[in-house]
Amino acid sequence: MEIEMKIRGLMMDPVTNMPIVVLKDINGNSILPIWVGIYEANAIALEIEKVSTPRPMTHDLIKVLLLGMKTGIRKVVVSELKDDTFYAVIWLEKDGELISVDSRPSDALALALRLDCPIYVDEGVLKSSKSSTSVTDKVNNDELRRWLENLNDEDLGRYKM
Repeated sequence: MEIEMKIRGLMMDPVTNMPIVVLKDINGNSILPIWVGIYEANAIALEIEKVSTPRPMTHDLIKVLLLGMKTGIRKVVVSELKDDTFYAVIWLEKDGELISVDSRPSDALALALRLDCPIYVDEGVLKSSKSSTSVTDKVNNDELRRWLENLNDEDLGRYKM
């Protein structure tokens, strides 16, 4: 089963200083933090903040190409968590045909924002992300998850990229 999520925020992990995209269940309280690279986070931040660039960035170019080929994005799905790496699928639609494209979650999310399509997370990924930590990391990850769950809009502004 897939759970619809929204991007709740983009922020820096205060421990590792790496960017985190925080997804939140639109109908509940489930969250999914996904650590991404700085360039990928920048691509997401540019769209969240509606910053235009003098030349098209990669995700903007992909958007223009898709629209030019009369191809839409039906949805993006964070589909798998394997060896602490998230995987995603972009579901394209052209002439009534669905086409699945393997993707990094950061790229799928950047495109979803640009093309205003829904974001889903496979329920198994949410369960796996909560239980995939080793015993030594469990305390730190539980603390981080509680911290992320309790963030309010003011906090996101403070830690925002």
